[in-house]
Amino acid sequence: MLRCNRLASAGRYVRAGVVAHGGRGYRVHMGSVATVSDPAPVPPSDPQAIRACLAPTLAAEFDREWEIVLDRVKQSKDLADLHELLHKWRHTAYAETRDPGSYYRMLSKAEQILRAGSNPDAVPFEEMQALIRQRQLR
Repeated sequence: MLRCNRLASAGRYVRAGVVAHGGRGYRVHMGSVATVSDPAPVPPSDPQAIRACLAPTLAAEFDREWEIVLDRVKQSKDLADLHELLHKWRHTAYAETRDPGSYYRMLSKAEQILRAGSNPDAVPFEEMQALIRQRQLR
Protein backbone atom coordinates (compact mmCIF):
# COMPACT_ATOMS: atom_id res chain seq x y z
CA MET A 1 0.00 0.00 0.00
CA LEU A 2 1.37 3.43 -0.92
CA ARG A 3 1.50 6.12 1.72
CA CYS A 4 2.40 9.73 0.96
CA ASN A 5 3.68 12.06 3.67
CA ARG A 6 4.38 15.64 2.66
CA LEU A 7 7.60 17.15 3.96
CA ALA A 8 6.27 20.71 4.01
CA SER A 9 9.53 22.57 4.40
CA ALA A 10 11.38 20.56 1.77
CA GLY A 11 8.59 20.40 -0.82
CA ARG A 12 9.14 16.63 -1.04
CA TYR A 13 7.19 13.51 -0.28
CA VAL A 14 8.30 10.41 1.56
CA ARG A 15 6.67 7.19 0.48
CA ALA A 16 6.23 4.50 3.09
CA GLY A 17 4.86 1.03 2.59
CA VAL A 18 2.59 -0.94 4.87
CA VAL A 19 3.39 -4.62 5.16
CA ALA A 20 0.67 -6.98 6.35
CA HIS A 21 1.88 -9.65 8.77
CA GLY A 22 -0.27 -12.00 10.84
CA GLY A 23 -3.36 -9.80 10.39
CA ARG A 24 -1.52 -6.68 11.55
CA GLY A 25 -0.14 -3.83 9.48
CA TYR A 26 3.40 -2.69 10.19
CA ARG A 27 4.64 0.56 8.76
CA VAL A 28 7.95 0.32 7.02
CA HIS A 29 9.46 3.71 6.22
CA MET A 30 11.36 3.29 3.02
CA GLY A 31 14.18 5.55 1.95
CA SER A 32 12.40 6.60 -1.22
CA VAL A 33 12.15 10.38 -1.31
CA ALA A 34 10.70 11.96 -4.44
CA THR A 35 10.84 15.64 -5.30
CA VAL A 36 7.63 17.29 -6.43
CA SER A 37 8.91 17.34 -10.01
CA ASP A 38 9.35 13.54 -10.03
CA PRO A 39 6.47 11.64 -11.56
CA ALA A 40 4.33 10.51 -8.62
CA PRO A 41 2.35 7.31 -8.94
CA VAL A 42 -1.41 7.51 -8.84
CA PRO A 43 -2.51 6.08 -5.49
CA PRO A 44 -4.47 2.83 -5.66
CA SER A 45 -8.27 2.87 -5.32
CA ASP A 46 -7.93 2.29 -1.61
CA PRO A 47 -9.37 4.81 0.86
CA GLN A 48 -6.35 4.61 3.20
CA ALA A 49 -3.86 5.16 0.37
CA ILE A 50 -5.88 8.07 -1.01
CA ARG A 51 -6.31 9.66 2.41
CA ALA A 52 -2.58 9.36 3.14
CA CYS A 53 -1.82 11.59 0.14
CA LEU A 54 -4.17 14.39 1.22
CA ALA A 55 -3.51 17.41 3.39
CA PRO A 56 -5.48 17.38 6.68
CA THR A 57 -8.20 19.73 5.43
CA LEU A 58 -8.72 17.67 2.27
CA ALA A 59 -8.61 14.43 4.26
CA ALA A 60 -11.46 15.80 6.39
CA GLU A 61 -13.48 16.51 3.22
CA PHE A 62 -12.72 13.01 1.98
CA ASP A 63 -13.87 11.56 5.32
CA ARG A 64 -17.17 13.49 5.17
CA GLU A 65 -17.89 12.31 1.62
CA TRP A 66 -16.79 8.76 2.53
CA GLU A 67 -19.35 8.58 5.37
CA ILE A 68 -22.16 9.95 3.18
CA VAL A 69 -21.41 7.48 0.38
CA LEU A 70 -21.06 4.54 2.78
CA ASP A 71 -24.50 5.28 4.21
CA ARG A 72 -25.92 5.46 0.68
CA VAL A 73 -24.22 2.18 -0.30
CA LYS A 74 -25.56 0.45 2.82
CA GLN A 75 -29.09 1.40 1.79
CA SER A 76 -28.82 0.69 -1.94
CA LYS A 77 -26.48 -2.34 -1.80
CA ASP A 78 -24.89 -0.86 -4.95
CA LEU A 79 -21.15 -0.14 -4.90
CA ALA A 80 -21.19 2.18 -7.93
CA ASP A 81 -21.24 5.32 -5.76
CA LEU A 82 -18.30 4.03 -3.74
CA HIS A 83 -16.26 3.32 -6.87
CA GLU A 84 -17.11 6.77 -8.20
CA LEU A 85 -15.99 8.42 -4.95
CA LEU A 86 -12.69 6.52 -4.92
CA HIS A 87 -12.10 7.38 -8.58
CA LYS A 88 -12.70 11.08 -7.95
CA TRP A 89 -10.53 11.27 -4.84
CA ARG A 90 -7.80 9.11 -6.34
CA HIS A 91 -7.25 11.76 -8.99
CA THR A 92 -7.51 14.56 -6.44
CA ALA A 93 -4.86 12.83 -4.30
CA TYR A 94 -2.61 12.45 -7.34
CA ALA A 95 -3.00 16.12 -8.25
CA GLU A 96 -2.29 17.17 -4.67
CA THR A 97 0.79 14.95 -4.56
CA ARG A 98 2.17 16.60 -7.68
CA ASP A 99 1.00 20.14 -6.91
CA PRO A 100 -0.05 20.75 -3.29
CA GLY A 101 -2.96 23.17 -3.00
CA SER A 102 -4.17 22.57 -6.56
CA TYR A 103 -7.62 21.43 -5.41
CA TYR A 104 -8.34 24.63 -3.49
CA ARG A 105 -6.91 26.76 -6.31
CA MET A 106 -9.29 25.01 -8.72
CA LEU A 107 -12.26 25.68 -6.40
CA SER A 108 -11.22 29.32 -6.08
CA LYS A 109 -10.95 29.67 -9.86
CA ALA A 110 -14.37 28.04 -10.35
CA GLU A 111 -15.88 30.49 -7.84
CA GLN A 112 -14.24 33.42 -9.65
CA ILE A 113 -15.66 32.25 -13.00
CA LEU A 114 -19.14 31.78 -11.52
CA ARG A 115 -19.10 35.26 -9.97
CA ALA A 116 -17.81 36.96 -13.12
CA GLY A 117 -19.90 34.91 -15.53
CA SER A 118 -16.82 34.08 -17.61
CA ASN A 119 -13.17 33.17 -17.26
CA PRO A 120 -11.05 36.33 -17.48
CA ASP A 121 -7.97 34.21 -18.24
CA ALA A 122 -9.63 32.21 -21.01
CA VAL A 123 -8.12 32.10 -24.48
CA PRO A 124 -10.50 32.44 -27.42
CA PHE A 125 -11.39 29.09 -29.02
CA GLU A 126 -9.75 30.07 -32.33
CA GLU A 127 -6.45 30.85 -30.58
CA MET A 128 -6.57 27.51 -28.78
CA GLN A 129 -7.15 25.66 -32.07
CA ALA A 130 -4.21 27.52 -33.66
CA LEU A 131 -1.99 26.60 -30.69
CA ILE A 132 -3.00 22.94 -30.99
CA ARG A 133 -2.25 22.91 -34.71
CA GLN A 134 1.12 24.57 -34.05
CA ARG A 135 2.06 21.95 -31.44
CA GLN A 136 0.96 19.09 -33.69
CA LEU A 137 3.46 20.23 -36.32
CA ARG A 138 6.40 19.80 -33.95
